[in-house]
Amino acid sequence: MDSQSSVPVNRVTKNPHDEKPEKFKGIDFKRWQQKMLFHLTTMNLAHVVREEAPKSGENPMSKETMMTIEAWKQFDFLCRNYILNRLDDTLYDIYSSYNSAKEVWELLEKKYKTEDDGAKKFVIGKFLKYAMVDSKTVIKQVEELQILIHDLLAEGCSINEHFQVGAIIEKLPPSWKDFKIYLKHKRREMSMEDMILRLKVEEDHRKGDKGEVPVMEAKANVVETSKPKFQKNKGKKVAKNYANPHAPKVSETNMVPDTKDWWVDTGATRHICGDRNLFTDYKQNSGGEKLYMGNASVSAIEGKGSVLLKFTFGKVLTLLDVLHVPEIRKNLVSGPILSKNVGVFFRRKAHLGLLILGPS
Repeated sequence: MDSQSSVPVNRVTKNPHDEKPEKFKGIDFKRWQQKMLFHLTTMNLAHVVREEAPKSGENPMSKETMMTIEAWKQFDFLCRNYILNRLDDTLYDIYSSYNSAKEVWELLEKKYKTEDDGAKKFVIGKFLKYAMVDSKTVIKQVEELQILIHDLLAEGCSINEHFQVGAIIEKLPPSWKDFKIYLKHKRREMSMEDMILRLKVEEDHRKGDKGEVPVMEAKANVVETSKPKFQKNKGKKVAKNYANPHAPKVSETNMVPDTKDWWVDTGATRHICGDRNLFTDYKQNSGGEKLYMGNASVSAIEGKGSVLLKFTFGKVLTLLDVLHVPEIRKNLVSGPILSKNVGVFFRRKAHLGLLILGPS
């Protein structure tokens, strides 16, 4: 066999993508370097900046060695010029005086990777100092934090998703203090997507609270049944407890001036009454128990007792362990408790699932 056939010679291949990185202008070196390295790889030239040039220790040199060295010189010439041509004119003038592709590559790394390390510290400081404010939407500020997190990851900072979620929760604005506490008490770990969804729902809810309360036409169909049945309100926002996982909760906080009407709330965990005069027996609350609202507000529970609820068709229902919350001004029957203990089925007709039972 001819000796020339045994010499491994790499061939320069045409870039199948026919795409070139943008010219490097002295910023974002890591990004440019990665693109440039990919470009050189597609041209079968990346080894020139990664490996040492072959040297001959033979005297005289063999034919194979001479061919290898000549092939390397060709690759180096092409690689060096590909790199130089992807530099801005000012940088081209500086680095074109160096003779090898590897030398140009390493000098660029030495200068601009050091500057990138300074940029990394800048991004870290910017992320740590970032504090959300009440004058901008929370979701918009979360997007800004996600950009900073992306920059940190691009700089090689390894931060897992749980840390990202916890950091964003910690940076929520002052008016979100109670909701921050609520999120911190969540036992199940949240993904970034899950947390953003919760923040969006909460922000939309707060925007709704600031607007006008819509006029609602509400009805209740009460059907006696032998088996307890309850139709859950699909799509309804779940009530929040911002401090104590066992504390009573109510999902809606729209206030109405009529304190004699009773509304069924499928998100309330307890019966709630705002009128002390409606109680048939009453015990003052001395434990400082609180009621946590769906809009992050907290109301004092003054006491608890029993209330007789008279339906328009003549039936009388005794509600036990009803909480007295003067601030609520909207008497609520807990749908889940009523469904479980009484066997009443509510067919949802009203907006937001709030069903009204007329007073006696």
